[in-house]
Amino acid sequence: MNRHVIRLGRILGISIELDYSWFLIFALMTWTLAVGYYPAEFAGWPSVWYWSLGAITAVMLFVSVLLHELGHSIIALSYKIPVRSITLFIFGGVAQIGAEPPSARAEFWIAVAGPAVSFALALFFALLQPLSGGFPPLLALVTYLTYINASLVLFNLIPGFPLDGGRVFRAIVWGVTRDLRRATVIAGGVGRFFGFLFIVLGVSQVLGGNVFNGLWIAFIGWFLESAAASQVQYQALESLLAGHKVSDAMHRNYREIPADTLLQELVDHHILASGQRVFVVKAGDDVVGLVTLHQVKEVPRCHWATTTAAQAMVPVGRMKWIRPDAGLSAALKEMDSDGVNQLPVVADNRVTGMLTREGILSFLSAVQEFQTCR
Repeated sequence: MNRHVIRLGRILGISIELDYSWFLIFALMTWTLAVGYYPAEFAGWPSVWYWSLGAITAVMLFVSVLLHELGHSIIALSYKIPVRSITLFIFGGVAQIGAEPPSARAEFWIAVAGPAVSFALALFFALLQPLSGGFPPLLALVTYLTYINASLVLFNLIPGFPLDGGRVFRAIVWGVTRDLRRATVIAGGVGRFFGFLFIVLGVSQVLGGNVFNGLWIAFIGWFLESAAASQVQYQALESLLAGHKVSDAMHRNYREIPADTLLQELVDHHILASGQRVFVVKAGDDVVGLVTLHQVKEVPRCHWATTTAAQAMVPVGRMKWIRPDAGLSAALKEMDSDGVNQLPVVADNRVTGMLTREGILSFLSAVQEFQTCR
């Protein structure tokens, strides 16, 4: 579980989450609007109006961002692509889509859906402006929401991957080349270019005296460059994993311990002695759970001498596991999704091995060495 988010609920089965960084941008936006934008545009109002409008506007901005991400998610679901969550954070929002689109056409429509929703919101708020003239605070709110949603459209259509415009660009290159990896590398290169461009623009703003805006633009550029580079690396990883199964990378020398093993004994005679970090817990011949170093550390050290592995373990009914014939790429995604560092490998109701992140990295290192030798 991600400890840095607050779960708000579910929409269409998609978990809606709020990253702690959202509170920072919420406070910053509220303050900026309350002491800067609204007093400059609408002078003479009571101070409480400015602060109330600032807070409401900040919330509505993130509602707009949520609807933008739901646009992506609904089209992804229509292509049978799972969407795990939508997280609102300091840079806006991100939908955790569980797989690559099956085709360039799907990528195009998924990417376009978000800006289309933002455009519809900008149009909706623009049409509300003539109806809001009798109540100035409402007019101020819909005017700003019109502007901000139009800005979201323009910003997201910059052809810098992984922005929506960059994904549209990748879809076009993918459709022309019929090669997703090549399209990702090209789009990622363009995305990194725009990232560096934003950084340069931000630094020039800082040197020109506009420190706050300059730092923010440079920060966005750094984020874009990092995200584009990560996407290219992820696609390279996907290429290395393609065609390989869990059985290729799993360890078969996993350790089993009795359910009544005390945690102090587990630490002294197994974890410290062997370096193993995960153990299958058995009661007689039956597997009853899994205990990891993480579960051990959750128990106060003073209780290790009286707490058994059975009391600290993840019971078999809640234990995540995977089949040996599953794709290695799918297994890694499942580990990322569940926030675990290892998965028991189960065949015919029997644990046959253990898949760990270290094991996957070791396997990938060997694959890369053999590729280099060709």
